[in-house]
Amino acid sequence: MKKKRFLKILLILTFLIFLLPINCKAIVEPTREFYVNDYANILSDSTEQYIIEKNKVLESISGAQIVVVTIPSLEGDSLEEYATELFRKFGIGDKDKDNGLLLLLALEEREFRVEVGYGLEEILPDGKTGRIQDQYIIPYLKEDNWDEGIKSGFDAFLKVINGEDIVIEEQVDEQEDFNKKIEDFITALLIMAFIMCIISSIFGGRIKFFGGFFGGGSSGGSHSSGGFSSGGFHGGGGSSGGGGSSRRF
Repeated sequence: MKKKRFLKILLILTFLIFLLPINCKAIVEPTREFYVNDYANILSDSTEQYIIEKNKVLESISGAQIVVVTIPSLEGDSLEEYATELFRKFGIGDKDKDNGLLLLLALEEREFRVEVGYGLEEILPDGKTGRIQDQYIIPYLKEDNWDEGIKSGFDAFLKVINGEDIVIEEQVDEQEDFNKKIEDFITALLIMAFIMCIISSIFGGRIKFFGGFFGGGSSGGSHSSGGFSSGGFHGGGGSSGGGGSSRRF
């Protein structure tokens, strides 16, 4: 009887042990350097030192921080959720300004994420962070040129935060381009219709447009008109939430 009870307890404990990893995320801890956390071991010492030194100056001026994290694998987590939790755990950026920026690389999944604090959302909206990735980061990562990709992207974001100009090639999404053309077409039609209404009213409704849609003379002497209507270091306590963008490479 005792043996059966023991086996039953052992079975329950084993079941619970297998359940635990499902609810626990293996979020990495910040290293002593804080600004750069190369857990995937892909960055050179010179690149790490460059990021650290530039961050020291940036933080002393504005309290902003650009933290770089590379991990071997997401281990089943989604990139977006991992980045959000990591950002809050590290406390990137000034607590009051929430002006932190996270650059996260997941090596096995070949995914890259830029997570933006609320305080930087105005100058770094999602579309802009995506275009910066496409131009300054992803082309290098596709060639496994980790140092150049991270450094190039870091510099681009650093300049934006410092208020400097950078060259960003506009890449209009096909759907967005199509929607814009439709909006322009409708706007042109409305303007044309408005002008026709004015001309028709000037001539006393005696001019017909589109078969008299906007009014005109009719039999029996009646008159009608129409119209239209339209309607070592450490985080400052930042909590993210401003948005960001993800890319695969």
